[in-house]
Amino acid sequence: MAAWSDLTDDVLEYITSFLPFPDHYRFGAVCKNLRSISKQKLHPPAPQLPWLVLEEENETRKRKFYSLSEGKHYSIEIPELYGRYICGSSHGWLFAVDSEITAILVNPFTRECYELPPFPEYYIQRCDPFEEMRTQIVFKAILSHDPKERSDFMAMILFGAEYTTPAFWRPGDASWTAIDVPKKYTVDDIVYFKGNFYLISNFSTLSVLHLVNFDPEPKLTEVGPQIEHVGGQKYLVDFDGCLLLIDRCCVHVGDDITNGVRCDVIEPNLEKNCLYDWSDIDDYALFLGRNSSIFVDSSQFPTCKKNSINFTHLTDSFSREEFGCHEFGIFDMITKTWSTYYPVEASPASIGSPVWLTPNPW
Repeated sequence: MAAWSDLTDDVLEYITSFLPFPDHYRFGAVCKNLRSISKQKLHPPAPQLPWLVLEEENETRKRKFYSLSEGKHYSIEIPELYGRYICGSSHGWLFAVDSEITAILVNPFTRECYELPPFPEYYIQRCDPFEEMRTQIVFKAILSHDPKERSDFMAMILFGAEYTTPAFWRPGDASWTAIDVPKKYTVDDIVYFKGNFYLISNFSTLSVLHLVNFDPEPKLTEVGPQIEHVGGQKYLVDFDGCLLLIDRCCVHVGDDITNGVRCDVIEPNLEKNCLYDWSDIDDYALFLGRNSSIFVDSSQFPTCKKNSINFTHLTDSFSREEFGCHEFGIFDMITKTWSTYYPVEASPASIGSPVWLTPNPW
């Protein structure tokens, strides 16, 4: 067997293509030659499961992350995130808001950053004091594209929490542009799908899909079939070119809702104007919350439960008694049961409002 020192640089560079990005750093820590190869970044890291972005540490101000693949916490020095609240994630980038209600878009691993325009004064007045109202500032924020790949990307956010207002921004814009939503609707989620943004909103006993039209002026247009709404939170997913609606609601079992969570998977077919119910999602796993929806092939990841829907939403605390709460957990599409993916015993009382992130360090 050849020694590592005898391997040529091209072979070593090829090996790095099989490493998730934490192992790139470990690879580079072995010796000077491997460090030089790892810094060249000729191959992107191997695919991995999303990470959870948690609170910053009180003493060090380092940002805490949880790697689902490794079942391991990381504390990383990211000065751009000091004192900021994470309100969205997309393409490996984070939306972060500080106590002055100013926002940035930042890649936490490359530290590339965009300063975002101030939020409208109306929302700033509603969000004081910051510590108490920070979860009310932005309900969700996503991108159309990775800013490193396309300079003409667009950011879309949902202001507020209970009654959300969509707004968009493009590089070069001096301000956010709000989009009017009829007062009868409450917006649940947003997705970028096949070149367009779509919203899902609720009114009385119905849920409605809206296409966001930008020309000649931004407005919402109802599209597709109407959907029955019986409460709960709805999520839109770009499932490999298929638009899905995930309906997550609590089901009371007596006085206990610990495992009383139901998730329905619906395909609203926009062309045929009809609905299809999905009984399962095969070997795939979904990761939903305040991030752009993520789906992965669980067969590539030994630690990932197939046919599962992983949620994280507006949870601020987490305890052994609360591990089954409907804001934070994993739903098994086969057994129709609810459990946790996060180590309760390793969690402090407060973990902030965690957000899924697909690391994008290249």
